[in-house]
Amino acid sequence: MNRGPDGKRRSVTIHDVAREAGVSRGTVSRVLNGGHYVSPAAQTAVNNAIRRTGYVVNRHARSLITGRSDSVAFLLTEPQERFFEDPNFNVLLRSCTQALASQDIPLLLMIAGSEDERRRNLRYIQAGHVDGVLLVSSHSGDPVAGELQAAGVPVVACGKPLGQQARIGYVAADDREGARDMVRYLHASGRRRIATVSGPPDTPGGVERLAGYRETLAECGLPADDLLIATGDYSRASGEQAAELLLRRAPDIDAVFVASDLMAQGVLDALARAGRRVPEDIAVGGFDDSPAAVSTRPALTTIRQPWDRISKEMVRMLLARIGGEEPAALILPTELVRRDSA
Repeated sequence: MNRGPDGKRRSVTIHDVAREAGVSRGTVSRVLNGGHYVSPAAQTAVNNAIRRTGYVVNRHARSLITGRSDSVAFLLTEPQERFFEDPNFNVLLRSCTQALASQDIPLLLMIAGSEDERRRNLRYIQAGHVDGVLLVSSHSGDPVAGELQAAGVPVVACGKPLGQQARIGYVAADDREGARDMVRYLHASGRRRIATVSGPPDTPGGVERLAGYRETLAECGLPADDLLIATGDYSRASGEQAAELLLRRAPDIDAVFVASDLMAQGVLDALARAGRRVPEDIAVGGFDDSPAAVSTRPALTTIRQPWDRISKEMVRMLLARIGGEEPAALILPTELVRRDSA
């Protein structure tokens, strides 16, 4: 804020920035709108002047000129309680917010876990209040991705948008290869009755991680016994229920690959209640390397998803889509993280 002739504080304007930088108002305007036709020296001078003066862009005025809102939505198509329970969503939201902050773009959190929420959020988005959408946790058959795409809204999904991969850009971890790495590791450590708790069959993680599990059992010469497969919904409670089911079906299991760290917490709860020692009796491996992995006892051996890079690439790809580029897909490698549970 500057002082006017009457001594009162007033907002810093684009004219103040131009005067401080020693350039024209038009040069400042071009820097604020993408830096086209501006020399590196002038751009540096303007950016330094903005920092010194504390200038803040009038987003409403700029949106009237550009036709853009200069904001992005983080749209989670899960019930609200899942956002607070699953640490992966919070990690992803924080990383996306940081990536957009470097571009001076605010991020709006929107949750569409019910039909009413979906309708309200879609109306808001389609009215042009955001320039694009980072879509998280899309199930196959979920109409949100298709409706956004049909409305011409730039979208980038976290994970493969099942059934829409050809039309919607996405960034995903290599779920299948990550699962293969975990099952190979369990087998190499001497485990021969390896069960799994898979994710929902209508999610990319549920499909790909189960496929990796099955493929690696065959590769290792182990039977693909359906009695060794239980399904969860990525919640801790579903992991606990799945482990109880597996122990009833196949009490001789000596390892469990669990398709999320949160479900693995539930598996560990059920094993402790059943008197099974981890890893002595049954080894447990998770997936995500979320904060849940290090809060378990014992600490969880798991597959690390590169959340920071996933977030940065989602933001980069969405800004490219907003700028008119075609949808793109990127699959990032995972990493096996060894701890005490396996």
